Amino acid sequence: MSGPECCSNPPVLNPNAGAGHVEKLAGLNSYLSGSPNSIAILLISDIYGYEAPNLRNIADKVAAAGYYVVVPDFFHGDPYNPENASRSIPVWLKDHGTDKGSEAAKSIIEALKSKGVMAIGAAGFCWGAKVVVELAKSRLIQAAVLLHPSFVSVDDIKGVDTPTAVLGAEIDKMSPPELVKQFEQVLTAKPGVDCFVKIFPKVSHGWTVRFNPKDAETVKAAAEEAHQDMLNWFAKHLK
Repeated sequence: MSGPECCSNPPVLNPNAGAGHVEKLAGLNSYLSGSPNSIAILLISDIYGYEAPNLRNIADKVAAAGYYVVVPDFFHGDPYNPENASRSIPVWLKDHGTDKGSEAAKSIIEALKSKGVMAIGAAGFCWGAKVVVELAKSRLIQAAVLLHPSFVSVDDIKGVDTPTAVLGAEIDKMSPPELVKQFEQVLTAKPGVDCFVKIFPKVSHGWTVRFNPKDAETVKAAAEEAHQDMLNWFAKHLK
């Protein structure tokens, strides 16, 4: 169900990273960036959680485009730790299943709406993409972006009724290009559901959020391109 790709290039977590701040939202510590307004973006992390500097930098980038960005700690201070040999990913997932993430995300959405937010987009990275898919099945959000998704099936995509973008990697055993193309076939067959599907060449699973300074310029450029595609999708569907 999960493999080495899920934990490659682990980030050095930093609770002080980013230009935003952390406060409680729906009972969860959440990194908030940008000024509160009527359009919010929910960013859902991979297994390394909301203190990953790259993820917070992405949140700040999205906030700079005019959105109120929320990055919740769905793992309650317990992100996956690759140095803990006794707790493999399957063991960790028993405590932090995407089903729990989906329910918590619904509470975050309710909290945002109670604050006057009128439109919400959500983007999920790896683990987080599965959570976003669940939100995209219920019209709780107005736009969805899945970045190198993990655990997402064709049946999941069949249930989507929200405009959805899928950004995949050429080198990805979790969601190989063949599977991403199946997602595209399902989405394009849905009347009234806009979609955008793109497979980035020469990059691996997790590249948009776990690239590091030692990566090739092509990888970093592809990450920047994916971030812009995400912003373009939100600009198209969140008014």
